[in-house]
Amino acid sequence: MAKHVLRTTALDILVRVGEQGGFSHLLIDQAIKKKGLANNDEALLTEIVYGTLQRKLTLEYYLVNFIDPKKKITPWVKWLLYMSIYQLTFLDRIPDHAVLNESVEVAKIRGHKGIASFVNGVLRNVQRKGLPDTSKIKDTTERISVETSHPVWLVKRWMDMYGPTVTEDMCRENLTHKPMTVRVQPLKISRDAAIEKLQDEGYEVEKSIFSSQGIIINKGNILRSELFKEGALTVQDQSSMLVAEMLDLTQGMTVLDACSAPGGKTTHIAEKMEDKGEVFAYDLHDKKAKLVSRKAQELDLNVITAKQADSRQLHTLHEQESFDRILIDAPCSGLGVLRGKPDIKYQKTTQDIQDLSVIQLELLESISSLLKKDGKLLYSTCTVDKLENDIVVEKFLATHKQFEVDQTFFEELPSSLQQSQGRSNYGLQLFPQDYHTDGFFLTRFKRK
Repeated sequence: MAKHVLRTTALDILVRVGEQGGFSHLLIDQAIKKKGLANNDEALLTEIVYGTLQRKLTLEYYLVNFIDPKKKITPWVKWLLYMSIYQLTFLDRIPDHAVLNESVEVAKIRGHKGIASFVNGVLRNVQRKGLPDTSKIKDTTERISVETSHPVWLVKRWMDMYGPTVTEDMCRENLTHKPMTVRVQPLKISRDAAIEKLQDEGYEVEKSIFSSQGIIINKGNILRSELFKEGALTVQDQSSMLVAEMLDLTQGMTVLDACSAPGGKTTHIAEKMEDKGEVFAYDLHDKKAKLVSRKAQELDLNVITAKQADSRQLHTLHEQESFDRILIDAPCSGLGVLRGKPDIKYQKTTQDIQDLSVIQLELLESISSLLKKDGKLLYSTCTVDKLENDIVVEKFLATHKQFEVDQTFFEELPSSLQQSQGRSNYGLQLFPQDYHTDGFFLTRFKRK
């Protein structure tokens, strides 16, 4: 593929995400499938789009130093300059002259010679004068915001919750690449056998400390492995794998997964039960519930029944005290998965977080009555915001005196997680920098 075509595609995606609120991961997947990109082009497209989005506020800070503030720039030109400066600054393997030439070519195709000349002038000025020194920003919140490209309100919020060190470490970790991790289907293959086979195929892998089924892929595209094609592996973040591990599952149980799509945790639950028992999986959207069924079929799991429902109304579908185990992996702000979905940090607001915390509490209140007297209920989110985690738990316990945080939950954690800095009276907060995973919260309740 001609490089200017690749960069035009990247630009189109950035404009759709940045100006229209599109989802970067979906648009990238669509572009890759539509254009049939080679591996190298696929990797470069992904790098340019994700990298530019990850660094948007940093690139914005750089760019204002090279443009007359009175000059109006159309959005696509602004995004072309962002992605060009990103490549010049953060991608060592692409020569500067190639970045300039391709950017000017894209400007000519998308606009006209005048725009191409403007883009060329700005980028050559960046080359000649160098970028401004962000370490001279005196205000700590603003400096972290600019250097790590997180909105000021979010940095301030995290600093109030966790202090400057944890906040800066988390923001910087959100700019890094997270290793791909997979879970073995133990009814098909053991982890040791899977690792041996993957190593024979040339992959560099290691065991995860989060799950006896988890494997970290340090080198190689696991989606092309024979094991993945055979349904013996499924992609899942390590922190997400911890959920089924901490549900204390055995064969023959009746389990509820109240917010189940796309099915990673649901299928893990079925695997831990050795595909013996019943798993009822629900999602608010029928299309997403069908994803769970498809995931179960891919992994040859038969105990999962996936349906559409508002989980706040499940008490109308099931008798009280029906389930041995309940998982509420609640809808959340997603502020723990910013490495994989960088656009989230620019789209979420404090009101979104507040609204979600209300839904999370409603889910706990409406579903908890379905738990058997000797059962266990696990609550989890993929966020790092206390309002959605500790405070939701605190509010639930204050009005539901028959429940308490199960203290054996902490004892059953993998030994390396038991002294984690995110441990509190309400559960375990995993920060992305702690173990190079998604940011994640989980806790477990039982009846008193």
